[in-house]
Amino acid sequence: MAETATPLPKRRCVLVCQYRSCARNGSAEVLATLRAAVPNNIFVNGSDCMGQCASGPTVRVMPDQTWYCRIKPSHIPEIVQQHLYEDQPVESLLHPRFHPRPDAYGYDINHQV
Repeated sequence: MAETATPLPKRRCVLVCQYRSCARNGSAEVLATLRAAVPNNIFVNGSDCMGQCASGPTVRVMPDQTWYCRIKPSHIPEIVQQHLYEDQPVESLLHPRFHPRPDAYGYDINHQV
């Protein structure tokens, strides 16, 4: 019986900030790890400043408009598998400025007033 190949994820562009504070926090290693981990149909590139200097290294996945913050090379396998292959962003790594969690504000989102 032949093995079935894992289908390629949908085409995306993934940017990894390479500007000053992100670079000081290891964004070059994040970029290299990501490039080595994705298939050819995913475009991965370094970017100039994304304006999130206090939260770097910053990774942005488009066209999903998903922002990840404080990414380390060890996070890359989870992002690749869960987000790029399974279409489920990694909630624990999402940038709270762009992806606020209602439960973070101390109220019940299901409570009707």
